[in-house]
Amino acid sequence: MAYGGQQARVQTRATLLTLGLAAALLGAVALLFLRLAHWAGGHPLPAVLLTVLSLPLLYALVRGMPRARELRRAARAGMAEADAESAAAEPTVVLPTTAAPQDGLTLPLDPYAFEEAVADLCRRDGCQDVEVVGGAGDLGADVLATAPDGRRVVIQCKRYAPTHKTGSQDLQRFGGTCWTVHGAQLAVLVTTSTFTDPAKDYAEFCGIRLVDGAELEAWTAGESPAPWGPARVS
Repeated sequence: MAYGGQQARVQTRATLLTLGLAAALLGAVALLFLRLAHWAGGHPLPAVLLTVLSLPLLYALVRGMPRARELRRAARAGMAEADAESAAAEPTVVLPTTAAPQDGLTLPLDPYAFEEAVADLCRRDGCQDVEVVGGAGDLGADVLATAPDGRRVVIQCKRYAPTHKTGSQDLQRFGGTCWTVHGAQLAVLVTTSTFTDPAKDYAEFCGIRLVDGAELEAWTAGESPAPWGPARVS
């Protein structure tokens, strides 16, 4: 809904800008016509010659207008097709629902819903004071919680397509804030895809727990411990 509203506002601004430019163009054309008419009154012969020479140009412009409309329609169709392909490429994640956290449900989650689902996993596995804080200005934290053993858990969620690996830059941005800004005693990065080797090296060096897509499914199904359980081998 937020994306649709933003797109509507952008389209409205574009329409208003187009109308303004069209009005300015019509005003300029009208002013030019008046000056040409005044000039033609004092120079009838050159005016006739200029009109005859302009006819082929006007004919070409008129013929070109339908082609321009076709190009605009094609561009709009291409944008719609790209939006459809983008929507079809959204990753599907197996995560529990709030109502029945012991069961699994396949859902195409948007980024915020993904963060909420990870927070539900934390609640299911014994965390207290679970809070979703992701969004603008979150400084790298999406979920905050207190682990059963009392440690402060800071989680960042990366909802990527399976072919989009989580890289070292993602880890570096998270590592730069999770300890000093959020006071993490356990930092976790959860992704729906996989991690690059440099990302794994950085996480091992900084002590950040990694949960990739396969481990996320295992965690959801109860087949592997939560990140605050035994240390994982990345």
